[in-house]
Amino acid sequence: MVSVTTSAATGLPFGRPLTAADLESLPDDGHRYELLDGTLLVSPSPGFSHQTVLGQLYVRLQAACPRDLRVILAPFAVLLTPSTELQPDLLVAPRRDFTAKNLPGPPLLAVEIRSPSTALIDRTLKRAAYARHGVPSYWLVDPDPGAPSIRALELHGEDYAEAAHAVGTEEFVVTRPFPVRLTPADLVDRAD
Repeated sequence: MVSVTTSAATGLPFGRPLTAADLESLPDDGHRYELLDGTLLVSPSPGFSHQTVLGQLYVRLQAACPRDLRVILAPFAVLLTPSTELQPDLLVAPRRDFTAKNLPGPPLLAVEIRSPSTALIDRTLKRAAYARHGVPSYWLVDPDPGAPSIRALELHGEDYAEAAHAVGTEEFVVTRPFPVRLTPADLVDRAD
C-alpha cells in the first residue's frame, strides 16, 4: 500500500512541502520514496509478478531502443520540479539528458507496472503529474498472469489519450518513443 507519511515519523522537516533534497536523508530500506508536489509517497518493494514483467519489458525495449536513447529501470529519480521527484518503473529518455544522479526533466516515456499498493496512484496522481510536466508517452502495465495488459497513452494537449491497448496474446504496437511490437502474455511468468 502506498502511504503518505508524516515528516515526524521519518525525521524530515515539518511544516513545509518536502523537496527532492529532503529525500537524501531517507534510509535505503527497500521502500520507494517519491515526492508529488511536496508530499512524500512511500511504496513497499514490488512483488514477483511485477518484477518479472519489468525485466521482460526492459529486455524488449532495450533491444528496440535507438542508440541516442536510454531505457532505465527503477529506482532512478526523475526530477520534474524541486518538489516532484518520481521513479517510474521504467523510463526512456535521450542519453544526453541524464546526469549521474537523476533525469532532471521529463522522460519521453514513463512506464508504471500495476501493484495492488500503487494502482490507484499510477492511474490518477502519477498520470496527472506526468501530463502536467509534459511526459509525451505513459504506459500502464497490468502483470496479472491471467490477463496481462499494456495501455499506451499519448499526451494530447493537457491530458492523455489512448494510443494502443493489448491484453493477453493481442499484439501491442506503438511508434513512440520508438517502434515497439510485443504481446503482454510474453512478459508474464506463465507458472503463476
